[in-house]
Amino acid sequence: MMNTGENKRTGLNVAYIGGGSRGWAWGFMMDLAKDEQLCGTVRLYDIDKEAARRNEVIGKKISAHPDAVSRWEYTVSDTLKDALTGADFVVISILPGTFEEMRSDVHLPERVGVYQPVGDTVGPGGFMRAMRTIPMFVEIAQAIRDYAPEAWVINYTNPMTLCIRTLYEVFPGIKAFGCCHEVFGTQGLMCQMLRDQLGIEGVDRHEIHTTVTGINHFTWITAASYKGIDLWPLYEKFAQTYAESGYDKGGDKNWMNSSFASAERVKIDLFRKYGVIAAAGDRHLAEFMPPWYTRDPETVRSWMFGLTTVDWRVNDLKNRLQRSDDLISGKEEINLKGSGEEGHLLLKAILGLGDLVSNVNIPNRGQISNLPLGAVVETNAIFGRDRIQPVFAGDIPQNVLPLVARHVYNQENTLKAAMTCDRKLGFTTFMNDPQMGHVTPADGQKLFDDMLENQRKYLPAKWFE
Repeated sequence: MMNTGENKRTGLNVAYIGGGSRGWAWGFMMDLAKDEQLCGTVRLYDIDKEAARRNEVIGKKISAHPDAVSRWEYTVSDTLKDALTGADFVVISILPGTFEEMRSDVHLPERVGVYQPVGDTVGPGGFMRAMRTIPMFVEIAQAIRDYAPEAWVINYTNPMTLCIRTLYEVFPGIKAFGCCHEVFGTQGLMCQMLRDQLGIEGVDRHEIHTTVTGINHFTWITAASYKGIDLWPLYEKFAQTYAESGYDKGGDKNWMNSSFASAERVKIDLFRKYGVIAAAGDRHLAEFMPPWYTRDPETVRSWMFGLTTVDWRVNDLKNRLQRSDDLISGKEEINLKGSGEEGHLLLKAILGLGDLVSNVNIPNRGQISNLPLGAVVETNAIFGRDRIQPVFAGDIPQNVLPLVARHVYNQENTLKAAMTCDRKLGFTTFMNDPQMGHVTPADGQKLFDDMLENQRKYLPAKWFE
């Protein structure tokens, strides 16, 4: 592993699985180039080898940028074995399947009145995405076990919880964790709250200290402070002020101008109902609840967020492909700026370059005392030299616990169904999601069968025997 003493130029080996990623990969490359304490080689592996080759060109351009303060080599690997052998770190950022499968995930349930803003974590869409993702992560976990058993593994792929859970199920000795930026957005919202309500300008989200608990995309904050100021009374006032109007951030961040923005009304409503700060984006939070916020497109609009259609994602990919062309040709200059993610900072902490506290997805070792041990949960953790130490978050509040626990057990059953190709368990788990509460068993069975058929080429044959 990299020498973290005087000879900081001894290089790291990073395997990037999903090395044709547009967006996540570019941000990670820029973060590395801007950090003078790190250097090394990134091996890009993707089933779309041409996409990985294009990122190899972009990575080299980023590393050669005049403002880059460290140098990284980028290479394309032909196999997982080649990418992983000798790796110090593994980054996983894959798209499980194509937009056609995603179209089934997100839009087929609309025929029974289920509208999903995202469709990648829970609900019928999240379940089906998991069915095709879990076999992929079984293969990845086996390869890491065989070729890079000592590497630290950073996952960005959704469904986050089940990706991490699969890695540990297949290779219990793996050193894997999942990174998600949803909590960062809520910390950023608290920075804006301090500016708007107390006139405190220029607060960085890292100055907001929070106790995080729950599961990925359904995270909750049970305590929050800024420089000794308890933010709870301030958040109560903030929630009361914007409960009906929503918090309009204006410009491109206005919920009407973006497929990802919201006016925070779901987050605020959950706080007012349960007395705990919901700490993910409204589009995700709404999917973990009964269809209070997603009954139909009109209801979604009334809560001031949007349904991200697959057509929008297809068009967004076209734009990113064009941007890839422009970056390679030089038509677009590379603007070397940080991604806002913490992946490379966590990597540094694990190397011993300064401890860091961040929210992370790892198996429950007791950090949430009233959820099952071994289930993947999201809390704060201390990252230090060759270690991740989860921070004790205590009990999830009793009124929120049934909401979270239902999904924890559903996710455990989703994993078991995927690993054993158990169609009966799969269907009952599919129907046990709160989004499916109004759907009749007959309609649900037909939807389940049709959606599963749409995943056929990614699933073991045993599913269809």
